[in-house]
Amino acid sequence: MTVQAIAMRQTPPQAPSPPQGAGTAIDCRGVTVRFTTERGTVTALQDVDLQVAAGSFITLLGPSGCGKSTLLRVVADLIEPTAGSLTVLGDKPSVARERRDIGFVFQDAALLPWRTALQNVTLPLEVGGGASRPGNRDPRELLALVGLAGWEDAYPHELSGGMRQRVAIARALVSGPKLLMMDEPFGALDEITRDRLNEELLDVWAKTGVTILFVTHSIYEAAFLGQQVLLLAARPGRVRELVPVELPGERRLPVRETVEFVQLAGHLRRVLETC
Repeated sequence: MTVQAIAMRQTPPQAPSPPQGAGTAIDCRGVTVRFTTERGTVTALQDVDLQVAAGSFITLLGPSGCGKSTLLRVVADLIEPTAGSLTVLGDKPSVARERRDIGFVFQDAALLPWRTALQNVTLPLEVGGGASRPGNRDPRELLALVGLAGWEDAYPHELSGGMRQRVAIARALVSGPKLLMMDEPFGALDEITRDRLNEELLDVWAKTGVTILFVTHSIYEAAFLGQQVLLLAARPGRVRELVPVELPGERRLPVRETVEFVQLAGHLRRVLETC
């Protein structure tokens, strides 16, 4: 099953559409990942075909064990596929990683407690010759972009969970990546904070033009954020369906009260029940 993850943006008006001929950010062909454990061989992903256009926002949804996080790690060159082929931004994943074209945000912000918010954001620029990368972004501007202007000198223990995740997002963007992997970054936050960060993330995406793959267990989060929702089935992890997201008006929280959103969420739930 080939997934063509190219869609019109349904974000607020200030978000530009990907330019024509923008290219393919991710091209998976028959990607399979198997792990050998004491209990035998486990197939985490089976024959995944996925093409993601540059500038897209794709959410990944599925039951536990369906390979959502594994797929992100394969794309980010943290895991090698057992079979199949994969290119990231036209090259091998390792090449994209070495160019620092891939950023990663995990559920745990993993900030260094002895460094301020600004110092945590600048960390990638201080290792491996990162300071000389031409695509680097200004750390202070990124903190302002994620809503933390004035908090540059605060330490992690002085920040709320949502604020720490904002710092983690700014840190992931400081090297100017073209592709951002987000693995349940808001999963541990309360619902109100999560909703606020969802809106803010769409603004960050619109202003940076970065391609985003976003893993979540929340049907509502997947439907609200994604241009398309990639549904994965478990045992083995495989593509179940790619669902386009077409919502009226601006992509703001009130859109979740529309008939279109309720119908979309209902469809996603019905598919998940069969995964």
